Amino acid sequence: MLPAMVAKPRIAIVGAGNFGTALAVSLRRAGYAIDSVIARRRGASLKKAQRLAKQVGAVASVGVAGDARADIIWFCVPDGEIARAAQAFAAKGKWKSKTVLHSSGALTSDELAALRRRGASVASVHPMMTFVKDSRPSLAGVPFAIEGDAAAVRVARRIVDDLAGNAYPIRKKNKAAYHAWGAFASPLFTALLATGEQVAAIAGVPRQEARRRIIPILLQTLANYAAFGAPGAFSGPIVRGDVGTLRRHLRALSAAPPARQVYSALAGAALRYLPAKRRRRLASALQG
Repeated sequence: MLPAMVAKPRIAIVGAGNFGTALAVSLRRAGYAIDSVIARRRGASLKKAQRLAKQVGAVASVGVAGDARADIIWFCVPDGEIARAAQAFAAKGKWKSKTVLHSSGALTSDELAALRRRGASVASVHPMMTFVKDSRPSLAGVPFAIEGDAAAVRVARRIVDDLAGNAYPIRKKNKAAYHAWGAFASPLFTALLATGEQVAAIAGVPRQEARRRIIPILLQTLANYAAFGAPGAFSGPIVRGDVGTLRRHLRALSAAPPARQVYSALAGAALRYLPAKRRRRLASALQG
């Protein structure tokens, strides 16, 4: 056991999916003892829990008792299962003085109300980061939105500090919009890239080659956004007021109607939020 673990609370992870795995590994590296990795059911879920438990020096189990050694229970399960899992766990053991967290971006700490009623302090702790299979991003520098009971929020902030993340408060009423904002940064951005691959195919560029060729401009665009904000990073025919090029784009995209719809929607957003010349003429071209 690492010396730093002695003074830190023991943590049980519920769910060994993409986020639960990345979290458990990061917590272990930050000096936290992972007491157990809890599967929701037997079968594939338990096997994943067993693999993760082996990595972080924990035990794998199905279900949890409130009198387990863990001081913190961290739910890393799909949004629709949080309240149901909390209700099931609330019937087992003692929960007073325990901290229970979940990491849904859209749902509030009230999903854990069943455990709050049993004496636990609860909070939602959401990292603004993407977690996919076979990728374990560092949590250092990642912003975490936190809300819930005061005691649980204090615990969560200490953990985020130890992970070298950045903790921010969020109001319950703002969580859905906050999560939608995050959707633009990753899943919907990925959908945009997938749409771009369809357009590349119209231009005669195969998907794998398209992905290779597009990376340099993507990286520079993100660098420009980080340095200058959205207005300063915006380039292309709209900012120049180039109506002719816009029309040529739309004609070419007639071969891929879904891509044309995406283009038109984003171009319309650009006319609303970003620098542009000849806005009326551009807007008229989009409607044509």
